[in-house]
This record gives sequence, C-alpha cells and structure tokens, in this order.
Amino acid sequence: MGAPATASRAETATLLRLATAGSVDDGKSTLVGRLLYDSKSVLTDQLAAVERVSRDRGLESADLALLTDGLRAEREQGITIDVAYRYFATARRSFILADCPGHVQYTRNTVTGASTADAVVLLVDARKGLLEQTRRHLAVASLLRVAHVIVAVNKIDLVSFDGAVFDRVAAQVADAAVALGLPDVRTIPVSALLGDNVVDRSERTPFYDGPSLLELLEDLPTADDPSAEAFRFPVQVVIRPQGAARDPRYVDYRGYAGQVASGVVRVGDPVVVLPSGRTTTVAGIDTADGELTEAFAPQSVTLRLADDVDVARGDLVAAIEDAPLPTQEIEGTVCWLAERELRPGARLLLKHTTRTVQAIVRDVVGRLDLDAAELVPAESLGLNDIGRVEVRLASPVVAEHYATSRRTGSFLLIDPHDGRTLAAGMVGDALAEARHPEQRPLQYAI
Repeated sequence: MGAPATASRAETATLLRLATAGSVDDGKSTLVGRLLYDSKSVLTDQLAAVERVSRDRGLESADLALLTDGLRAEREQGITIDVAYRYFATARRSFILADCPGHVQYTRNTVTGASTADAVVLLVDARKGLLEQTRRHLAVASLLRVAHVIVAVNKIDLVSFDGAVFDRVAAQVADAAVALGLPDVRTIPVSALLGDNVVDRSERTPFYDGPSLLELLEDLPTADDPSAEAFRFPVQVVIRPQGAARDPRYVDYRGYAGQVASGVVRVGDPVVVLPSGRTTTVAGIDTADGELTEAFAPQSVTLRLADDVDVARGDLVAAIEDAPLPTQEIEGTVCWLAERELRPGARLLLKHTTRTVQAIVRDVVGRLDLDAAELVPAESLGLNDIGRVEVRLASPVVAEHYATSRRTGSFLLIDPHDGRTLAAGMVGDALAEARHPEQRPLQYAI
C-alpha cells in the first residue's frame, strides 16, 4: 500500500509554485502571456480570442497581457486586480503560476499569491529602477521566506538594450536584497513585449550570459524532502460515518481528516495531540483511494489513532519528538491589509491552521521602513504597512516560528464582525519564550 505515496512524492518534486509581482505598468501580465505563448501553453481558442480583442482595440499584434487579465475591469483599466492562477508545463517541469497585482491598493493580493510560492518573479521597469512598491514586494518575499526571487528587468528594449542600465538596476536589487536578508536573488534583462530572454536567450543582450527566465525556472532546486521536517497535521474535521450504527464495518470508526502541513507520518508512529498533550500512535491512514502506510506534506488524508483520544477541529497532531509548545501570547510580523488602522487594544480573531481564537492586540511594536529596511517605532499600522505586533489569545494555539515552518508559523487576523481578512502574519518569538528564556519545550511521554 505504500507504493502509491512514494510515486506521488516523486511527481510532486517536479512542481514549482510561481508568483509574479511588481509595480503598475511594469509588464507583469505581458511577461506571463509571453511565457505562456512562447512555451506553447496557450490553447488555440484562447489565442484567437485575444487576437480578436486586440484587433478591436486597433493593435497590430496580439496583446498577450489579455491572456491573464481575465476580469472585465482589468481589461478595461489595463491593470491587474485579482490574482490570476494559471497552470502550464514544459517537458522538464510543471508550474502553477499566480499573476499578482502591481497597484499598491492590491498589495493584499500579492501577499496571497506569494504565500505558497516556491519562487517569485519580480518585474522592474528598466527606465525607473527600484520603486517603493518594488521594495515592498521584496520585503514581502523576504518575510514569507520565498526560497527564490528572480528580478526581471523588463522593457530593456526601451533603453536600447543598454548593459549599463541593467547593471545599475542589478546593483540596486543586490543592495535591497542584502538589507532585507534575501538569500537567493537573481537578475535577468528581459523584454516581455518582444520575448528577449523570456523563453529563449537573446542575442541583443551580449552583456548578460546567464539563462533565460524559463530555463532558470526549470533549473531551480525543488522543495526540500518532506522527511527532513517534523510531522504536523492540523485536524480539519472529525469523521464518524452516518451509517456506522447499521454497518458493522464502521461501528468503531473515528478518523481525523486534514492536510499534512509538514513532514511524513507512518502507521505505528507515536504522536501527540495538541494543545491537550495526550499521546497515542497512528493506527491507520485512509484516503478516498484506500489505505496508505505513509503520508507526507501536502497530502490530504484521514488519520486513525490507536487510543480513544479527545480530538477536535483545530487540534494539531504532531510527532512527539520536538513537539511545539502551545502558547497564548504571540509576537509576529504582519502585513496590514485593511483600510482602517491597527491600534493597540483592537479585538480580532486569529486564525492559525484550522483553529480560530479570539485575540486582542496588546501592542504595535513598530513599522518596517522600506527604504532603511529596519523597524521604526509606530503607534499604529495603516493599509499595506508591514510591522511587528504583540497579540494575546483567549485560548492556546500551537504556533511555531515562521522560519521553522511556513504552515504552522503563519496566521491571519480577521474582523470578528464581518469575517474579512485584516492581516497576514508570520510568527516571530512567542512572548512566553521571551519572558522565560529558561523554559524548555515540553517532553511528552510515549
């Protein structure tokens, strides 16, 4: 039964989640359209529709940006508003691409698109260099721990393929990357309109001897092996078949469904249920296609436990070794996404994995200065600000540092009245650990 899981892991290794970002009019949608078109990932009827709309607008050639700007408002305004997801594949790799908005008003959508990305392609207009919004997107990529950042210096044709212009922008990018702690940033000169260095290398950029954008994306290292991470499984729903009383096969069935957030779990593994701290072992792993002997991130499965343990939605099933410590106090970095300001004393909801709890903002520690790339004192956070906050929770969550786990280290702040998402957050040092440095993680007995 274990073979299917192993095969799926091998297939997952070739998938790259990709997001694009940049300032308004930097050419993100055109670049994505060019990438899809030159890699022959556009259906004939899609291309025909784009050519028809382009002719109606009096254009001599197809406007490839229309391949991704799918909303009517986007096409009318010539900007990207929502995150447009596209799937395409080459002979070497499959891609899930999120084309994110560039306007500062829609930074929240960029956070959404980049939150699950393995790589971000950030566009910079060669004529303008790095702008405030560019620095904001670099900061978001750094905070979200995106493994790879590729800066495409676009519209290189409008500066006559001048290598000095490219070198100047590349130097700006390098300085910003160092200041923000981005470990892997690469810069490529491109022309999304003409196709230079997008899929094929261009002879018009002799000052650049690196790969094209697509070649680089195909060669990026795959995600880390799930077995290198600790097992974490947020419970989404408890399953008790409705026909259990009439079908003897399911009389004693109780399963816990969810998605493996990190790591690998096998039948027989000792686990702990948090925040209660009760320990047990994994008795079975079920899917719609049958039983498995192991499951790994990001598979969706149902776990059966050997003991009758009280488990509910929002609980976390984790490996006993290095199990995280529940906490009711969190210090984290947030991207504030609401029009109204965030001030100390605000009563919100905090959603962490599948658990939602009441929360109060105890303090706004500071705001990130995008130019200086450092935290400065602040009494509040405004729309699109990035800052540090201290939050007190009504009940514990099992949060880890974002640097340890993107899944169990992230959270959302939600308006309790209308359910709107107000902020996306990354867990930093929990206040309980900061105040009690001598405290050690709990040890759970098997």
